Amino acid sequence: MKQVVIVEDDKDIAELVSLHLEDFQCETRHFANGLEAFTYLSAGDKADLIVLDVNLPGMNGLEICRKLRGLGSHVPILMLTARSEEIDKVLGLETGADDYLTKPFSVRELAARVKALLRRVEFDTKSEANPKIISYKGLQIDIGKRKVSLEGERMELTPKEFDLLTLLISNPGVTFDRKELLDKVWSHDYEGYEHTVNSHINRLRAKIEKDPNNPVYVLTSWGVGYRFNDAD
Repeated sequence: MKQVVIVEDDKDIAELVSLHLEDFQCETRHFANGLEAFTYLSAGDKADLIVLDVNLPGMNGLEICRKLRGLGSHVPILMLTARSEEIDKVLGLETGADDYLTKPFSVRELAARVKALLRRVEFDTKSEANPKIISYKGLQIDIGKRKVSLEGERMELTPKEFDLLTLLISNPGVTFDRKELLDKVWSHDYEGYEHTVNSHINRLRAKIEKDPNNPVYVLTSWGVGYRFNDAD
């Protein structure tokens, strides 16, 4: 049974989310205080999915997300917010959130997002049982364990950085434009947020490239998008 942590200070919304998660055979744990939730979540693998509000007492959702990713947590995070400004959505995605819902949201929309994220959890579990390792010039990706190493040293990537790298390295030489990367990696239509892809690519390069200004792995197809090096 999947374990879902709901961090939401609005009791009615928390109960609504919890009720519908039961349809997915999920057990839920609720926190109304951000700091208490972070203390619980940072102690180890406590959840298969986190539903996280942005505006919280104690510690806001963006900070919780940023700190969890900094600790190396790969648990999918669905962020909730009452705000709809572009900057809030971009901040949520760039701090490591996997998806984003603006209140008020429909139950059908919530269900679709949750199903997509839980499918990823199931896929990761199956991948661990059937490991696939891809290597290129000192860079090694263990897709099942979601582990990346460079010259034998482990690299700590956020979930989206890992997903971007896995997509690109699995299709060497294939150029993906920014909208395609948004569709394939974020799984939903974020048209107009292509600069979020640029930010993730820049951070990914900073971690895996010896010289991010002259990348060896993730290359730019000028005027189009990005590709993984396919040279021998």
